[in-house]
Amino acid sequence: MNTRLLCVLGLLSLGLVTLVAALLFGGPSPAPEMASINDPFKTLDWSGMPSPARYKARDGAQLAYRHYAPASKDVRGSVVLVHGSSANGQSMHKMASAFAQAGYDAYALDIRGHGESGQRGTIAYIGQLEDDLEDFAAAVAPSKPATLAGFSSGGGFVLRVAGGSRQTLFDNYLLLSPYLGPTAANYRPNSGGWVSVGIPRLIALSILNGFHISALNHLTVLNFALNDEAKALLTPSYSFNLAANFQPERDYQQNLRNVQRPCAVIAGTDDEAFKTDQLEPELRALGIPWPVTLVPGISHIPLTLDSHALAAAVQAVGEMAQ
Repeated sequence: MNTRLLCVLGLLSLGLVTLVAALLFGGPSPAPEMASINDPFKTLDWSGMPSPARYKARDGAQLAYRHYAPASKDVRGSVVLVHGSSANGQSMHKMASAFAQAGYDAYALDIRGHGESGQRGTIAYIGQLEDDLEDFAAAVAPSKPATLAGFSSGGGFVLRVAGGSRQTLFDNYLLLSPYLGPTAANYRPNSGGWVSVGIPRLIALSILNGFHISALNHLTVLNFALNDEAKALLTPSYSFNLAANFQPERDYQQNLRNVQRPCAVIAGTDDEAFKTDQLEPELRALGIPWPVTLVPGISHIPLTLDSHALAAAVQAVGEMAQ
């Protein structure tokens, strides 16, 4: 056996050992509790929150959502709300209520892998969340004009839909302090401390998926900075499948360019998870003229709770529907 072949075999063996080690030992470390994410919900008034309803997804799963009926008989359309990472539809209660009071049919989804929709922390395949959303739209038929709005990672997923092949499911899109990905201008390392990423395992699984090997996509790659009480109620970690699906496409800039429907962006000036002052420059550099509203003095979670932020969201949807 010649020296060159031995070197090649040695490198292949080393690469295989490194890959296996990354899969076994390269998962995320625990994320220390992040008070600014956990605390705002402790004093929230949950009164008036509707009971969960269900729709049947194409795999037979019964997935959960909450419907907030409009306060007015003159329905202005509908708003379908997608929560942020680790959360569920309950976290969008204040925002859904605000849209209902403004005359919209409002729906707060439990995205599969969260809340009462499927096994927490994982999904069966990348792309299942888009399938679920299509099944929701077919089963529930939200009134027109229909807006899909997403917060944080949910905003990233909404962008995935808005710039994808199923963007015609909705008439308008609203991104609320969206996660655009680790290479985006608005990214803060580990989302400001909210998430712990198992980078070696994430890279190893990405390599395997590049070869169409997805058998290990159930492995955990993200942990969230929840307190002990929240861990029992929410989703403390994500598998590779869920993490890869609940965000924009990898080429987020092309994802942005592909959006053909009206879209608006809202964030707070004091957001600790993302650099929100970079959202408008990023869009303008790509030649995208979407309106961007930064609500003064608002940090990450209060964007979905504060009355001024809620008013800005309602206004943005109203302007897109004109």
